[in-house]
Amino acid sequence: MTVNSYVSHLECSATGERYEHDRLHGLSRTGAPLLVRYDLPAIAAAVNKADLANRAPDMWRYREFLPLPHEMTPVSLGEPITPLIRLGDTQAYIKDEGRLPTGSFKARGMAVAVSMAKHFGRTRLAAPTAGNAGAAAAAYGALAGMEVFVFTPDDTPDVTLREIAYHGARVFRVNGLINACAGIVRGGTDVMGWHDLSTLEEPYRIEGKKTMGLELAEQLGWALPDVIYYPTGGGTGFIGMWKAFDELKAIGWIDAKRPRMVAVQATGCHPIVRAADQGLDHVPEPWAPVESQVHGIRVPKPLGDRLIMNVIRESNGFGSIASDEDADKARRDVIESDGTHLSPEGALCYAAYQGDLAAGRVSPEAHVILFNTATGFKSPMPEAACSTLDANAPINYDALSS
Repeated sequence: MTVNSYVSHLECSATGERYEHDRLHGLSRTGAPLLVRYDLPAIAAAVNKADLANRAPDMWRYREFLPLPHEMTPVSLGEPITPLIRLGDTQAYIKDEGRLPTGSFKARGMAVAVSMAKHFGRTRLAAPTAGNAGAAAAAYGALAGMEVFVFTPDDTPDVTLREIAYHGARVFRVNGLINACAGIVRGGTDVMGWHDLSTLEEPYRIEGKKTMGLELAEQLGWALPDVIYYPTGGGTGFIGMWKAFDELKAIGWIDAKRPRMVAVQATGCHPIVRAADQGLDHVPEPWAPVESQVHGIRVPKPLGDRLIMNVIRESNGFGSIASDEDADKARRDVIESDGTHLSPEGALCYAAYQGDLAAGRVSPEAHVILFNTATGFKSPMPEAACSTLDANAPINYDALSS
């Protein structure tokens, strides 16, 4: 029997109300994110762990766990399995998502979201972004032959703005943060007829991000680490990984052990951490003023705040903060000691982890995964300390090391 996909329905994350999956949806009727639900017994009967060994080493090896009908060719730029890099002789490992197309983890979500938008016949897309999501939307939209509009804060690094525009997207600087950009996208949906790719405004980016959890479990021999540190802005990946773990447990591929999920934010913008520390199940009000230059986590009030808080609570996790200055130092320390060029968001995770180790919040024996969500090459770097040599003059080699 031919199976189009193993999706059974969509579900409102707030009320549990079911929605048909044969059409493109935004939020539920109550304004909450929709989640994709699968016929998990059918997946368990159709595929096993050994089957994956004969598949290409990319995120589409988990096709049964993804919503795209099986007869459809995905919009793909070749999303590889990303490596786990051990930090020195510690039990901490970096999962380096900077190896993905467009240099960030946003490729996972946009590959699935754009594939589904194409499947449903959409030709025009729009996305608010701190930078990397816009670059991924522009790249996958270009591959799919779609028109793409991207709205980004006016202090977004120029290299990212150029990348977005170079893919042919229409890019606009906005004198506000990502929530202001999202408002512009939301307000233009009816007028412009575009499909809104905002975080959790549609149900499919989370399915792409979910592959981080599927992939991590497979890399660890179908086990999970003790702790996961994840830079948390909109929280799609944070929620998506937990969803992946639920699905893997339901089909018997992993046992009941789960990692503690740590939402990492900056001292200058940490609404999730503040809410977690106060024992709340949501973010009651937007963070203000935002005083961080770690662009990927500058979300004053995430749409998925309740889902993020659920993951923290269910995992016995917590929120952790570090300063921009600590992230800058961590970025330099890791590249000098281990050769891995972290993004500011990844460096924030490392800085938070170091602080939690010192405070005894995490054991040095704990198996920890730190997510580096983008390559460091996409973010500004300090001026290089370079000396000048005259190739036409004698070189004093003894002086080179002084």
